[in-house]
Parts: sequence; structure tokens; C-alpha cells
Amino acid sequence: MITREEIFAHLQQLLVSQFELDADAVTPTARLYDDLDIDSIDAVDLMIELKSYTGRKLNPEIFKTIKTVDDVVSAICDLMTEPSRHDHADVA
Repeated sequence: MITREEIFAHLQQLLVSQFELDADAVTPTARLYDDLDIDSIDAVDLMIELKSYTGRKLNPEIFKTIKTVDDVVSAICDLMTEPSRHDHADVA
């Protein structure tokens, strides 16, 4: 099972390499849009990268509620611990 610390470390590395951010700026409390200047196009790119990392698609509605780096970590943790939606598709 992947830990929050491993997810954070991967996310930090991703934000540094993909968006040319300073690693010291990528803290759990850093706000994606206000502190890190992630715009909507960057957010889509980030979602694509996170899908590659997790093997699962992050619900865009959940992603809209994300404000901080720690929110992203929490969303990934939730995604990784939940069964795939396809597992419940036939349940009435």
C-alpha cells in the first residue's frame, strides 16, 4: 500500500519537473492556484499525470474541490483505497 508520504513525494517531484516549481514551494499547505500558479490547463495536465501514476481516473468533480497540495494527496489516497467504480456497476 502506498503511503501519504510517498504520494506527496511523487506529487512534489511531478510539480517541480512538469511545472518548473521550486521544491521548497511545494508544501502540503501550498494552494495550487494562488501559491503555485497552477492554471486550469495545468490542472488538466496534472490530472493526466496522476492518472498515469495511480492507474485510475480522478473524478473531475472531486478535482474541482481541490485547493491545496494536501487536498491532492488526500484525493489520491481516497482513490487508491476505494474499489474501482466498475466493481459496483452492476449492483442495484
